[in-house]
Amino acid sequence: MTPRSVSPWLAVRSVAWMLLPFVVAFYVPWTFIGLDAVRVDARNPLHLIGLVLMAVGAVLLFACVWEFATRGRGTLGPPDPPKNLVVQGLYRYVRNPMYLSVATILGGEMLLVQRTGLVLYGLIWFGFVNIFVLAYEEPALREKFGASYEQYTRSVGRWLPRLAHK
Repeated sequence: MTPRSVSPWLAVRSVAWMLLPFVVAFYVPWTFIGLDAVRVDARNPLHLIGLVLMAVGAVLLFACVWEFATRGRGTLGPPDPPKNLVVQGLYRYVRNPMYLSVATILGGEMLLVQRTGLVLYGLIWFGFVNIFVLAYEEPALREKFGASYEQYTRSVGRWLPRLAHK
């Protein structure tokens, strides 16, 4: 299946739903955990690695949103999900690359801020995400896509890529 163009309305909805990862990855760390107080030191390797991770995470997140819009014909928002099962792009390697993209951004911020609060926030967020995936997302995808989703789960890992596909 080749990607199709995205309608203007789908593009608006996709951008609007990006508010969720923006709040998790940027607003909360900036407002409550001290990201706003960081002064980047270009000589500090941790700061440089942190900036790279943040940029990579943001690019990967946009790539996932693009896949949802072009191939899935939907958004990352639970009330406006993709109509087609997305198994291309980053979804060939892991089933949840959007969450991993946000985790990559948070990891970069952890290297910049170097505060326990951000590490705890990241761990709590990931715990909630894991519960959400197990309790809501995966059952909803099984119900919506049936055997094709089951096959997908057998060949693609939830959080880590599988070295050998079955």
